[in-house]
Amino acid sequence: MKVSFIGLGTMGYPMAGHVSKAGHTVVVYNRSSEKAQKWCEEHTGTFANTPALAAQNSDVVLTCVGNDDDLRAVYLGLDGAFQNAKVGTLFIDHTTASAEVAKELHHAAQERGFFFMDAPVSGGQAGAVNGVLTVMIGGEKNDVDKAQPVLDCYAKASTLMGPVGNGQIAKMVNQILIGGVLSGLSEGIRFAQKAGLDVATLVDTLKHGAAGSWQLENRGETMSKDEFDFGFAIEWMHKDLGLCLAQAEKMGLALPLTQAVDQDYQDLMAEGRGRQDTSVLVKAFDKKS
Repeated sequence: MKVSFIGLGTMGYPMAGHVSKAGHTVVVYNRSSEKAQKWCEEHTGTFANTPALAAQNSDVVLTCVGNDDDLRAVYLGLDGAFQNAKVGTLFIDHTTASAEVAKELHHAAQERGFFFMDAPVSGGQAGAVNGVLTVMIGGEKNDVDKAQPVLDCYAKASTLMGPVGNGQIAKMVNQILIGGVLSGLSEGIRFAQKAGLDVATLVDTLKHGAAGSWQLENRGETMSKDEFDFGFAIEWMHKDLGLCLAQAEKMGLALPLTQAVDQDYQDLMAEGRGRQDTSVLVKAFDKKS
């Protein structure tokens, strides 16, 4: 297929690389043209100077940018991807954003004869680099079927969650669960250390039982060593949890644990830890104990 990839950040850069390696014809766009040029030096593909130029001849256009405002700019701006795309183009957005902006872009796409899916991902930088992301999709089954050859380039699982917007809702649940797991893991790891347990042995044991989780297996030991230089920064998690809390408010639902975790992340950001990994939540626990 002819594929465009807009947004070569921590996730998008390797994802676009997997699409190119799979044999698709790829055009990339990034706000920083130097990064787009660097990508082209490492992979087979070309770069465009605007989202509109990137999308103009593509069958599928993928986006992975920062937030709702960034999405509106790359899709609906004067040089946005919707300006030059051909009728029938399928747009797939991998940004973690609000369900509202997904529905807004879906409506705008329909008016222009395009197709749109919201498809946020989970798996972090390592998942993107290794091509094993989990994709949560809001859209139509026919569109998912068309997108599958592209999604398979960087995903181990891609699941239709319902109509447009439901992909973002599913990703919100993902982030709520991560925050809760890390909160409990922070207490458990410090409890184990205080009791004199060997954390490496503990993690290797517990990961096989009912307490097992990705966070335990991949972050438990590093948390015990106060190592927090991994892929998903807490400033990004704070953004994501803000989306969760805003959506919950619209639904008339309280999320007390998520609210508390988000406040802890805000306090850690105020200490200058905004670029550290989400497992740095253990440092918030240290201040309370």
